[in-house]
Amino acid sequence: MTTRLNPYLNFPGSAREAMEFYQEVLGGDLKLNTFGEYGSDDAATKDQIMHALLETPAGFTIMASDLPPGMEHQPGQNISISVSGEDADALRGYWEKLAAKGTVTMQLEKQMWGDEFGMVVDQFGVPWMIDIVHPQ
Repeated sequence: MTTRLNPYLNFPGSAREAMEFYQEVLGGDLKLNTFGEYGSDDAATKDQIMHALLETPAGFTIMASDLPPGMEHQPGQNISISVSGEDADALRGYWEKLAAKGTVTMQLEKQMWGDEFGMVVDQFGVPWMIDIVHPQ
C-alpha cells in the first residue's frame, strides 16, 4: 500500500446515507464498517459507521465516519486530512512534525482494528489523522 492523503468526513449519524450518495455520484467501491463490528454493544452507536471508504474509478478516495456521542458536529467544519499507509517511519515523521507545534487530540498508538492511529490539530487549526496500516 502506498501512502495516500485524502479527505475524511464526519457526520452526525448520516455517514452511511452520505457515502452511498457519493458512491452514486462518483461510482466506485464502498466499504462500510460499523462500531458494532469493532465490539461496541452500545445500542446508540453499534449500527453507526465507524469507518467508510469509497474508492472511485477516477482515483478519488473519500473516507468518513459517524461522530460518537459527545463529539459536536459543525457543518462545514466536519473534515480532516487523513494520511495512511504502511511506511511507518515516514508516517511517524509526519506525526512528529504536525504535533510539534500542534495539539494532539488522540495519541498515535495501536488501535482495536490493529493499526497505529492518532489525531492532531496543527498550529494552523487543521485537523489531521495519521494511520499506520499493519497488514492483517
